[in-house]
Amino acid sequence: MRIGFAYNQRPNDIELDEAKALSSLSSVDEFIEWDDPETINAVADALAIFGDVILLEAIDDFPLRLQRAHVDLLFNLAEGLNGPSRESHVPAVADFLRVPYVGSGPLATALTLHKGHAKEVWTQRGVPTAPFVWVESEADLPALERTTFYPLFLKPAWEGSSKGIAQNNLVTTPADAVERARQLLAAYAEPVLAEAYLAGDEFTVAVMGNGASAECLPLIRYRFEALPDDAVPIMGYEAKWLWDAPDAPLVDLLECPARVPDRLAQAIEKTALAAYQALGCRDWARVDLRLDGADRLFVLEINPLPGLMPDPVAHSCFPCAAAAAGMSYAELIQRAVQIAWRRITGHELMIEMLAGATT
Repeated sequence: MRIGFAYNQRPNDIELDEAKALSSLSSVDEFIEWDDPETINAVADALAIFGDVILLEAIDDFPLRLQRAHVDLLFNLAEGLNGPSRESHVPAVADFLRVPYVGSGPLATALTLHKGHAKEVWTQRGVPTAPFVWVESEADLPALERTTFYPLFLKPAWEGSSKGIAQNNLVTTPADAVERARQLLAAYAEPVLAEAYLAGDEFTVAVMGNGASAECLPLIRYRFEALPDDAVPIMGYEAKWLWDAPDAPLVDLLECPARVPDRLAQAIEKTALAAYQALGCRDWARVDLRLDGADRLFVLEINPLPGLMPDPVAHSCFPCAAAAAGMSYAELIQRAVQIAWRRITGHELMIEMLAGATT
């Protein structure tokens, strides 16, 4: 079997240490969603059990290289770089070339990345999500002054890995909301989502599978008490990339399995699966949810290209949930491939048979 691996590798000259010297977000976070060599190598090693792994960095002439690779299946982790459809580029190219691949298609990846459109779909489908205001340009700033559901939390429209999610994105007055929205509009050149701030616990759910067979791995609760004492309780840029440093990691940041009452756990799983299905996700994705001050549950967003850092110290959520379910890192990657193969072909992809064929 020939299995392609599409990815984006973080440039060598973009060092995370540079960000620690900054007091606010800047273009230093531009490539933060791309993977480091350790992750790329770990995924490639896990895929090798299926046969020949063809590395296909998703830049420049990627479509031509994919066409010439003649792979049987493409494993996609490529985030892209610019625009609201950047995570759809590789799936769209693969669809055009009729190359089967692991993960969600172009429509689902576009919807999940665009936080406002995702919330519109969930609202239509009855999936609970916090009320919000959409700020596409400075002309929409007066809407922040008319909003009644303060405090607000502001986010760039189509970023991931907590890009643009900073401590000062929590605002309590219209004046502060307008000022922060202006800063985000200028910094990221994209719309801003302003949603009602949810003051309760936050959870993330790793979902694997398709249709009625989709299931949740053990739930994760973020332990915000691990953050600095005066920090806003969010998994923002500072928490992920500045405070949780490899040489001084935050202790006990992830609680997995989450210690919550059975009734709440069931509600979280049911809501996560509903959000996953509503946006047409496939094979796997990570769903973020949060409680408000009255313990009502809301979906925040979905990531169909979940982070897969292999080092447990890095607090990468999907591998953490897989470990709690009894899966090794390699087994997690291999299970995603098997789920996709079953969806595509209707047949099981037996690792034992492949291993025997290659010896």
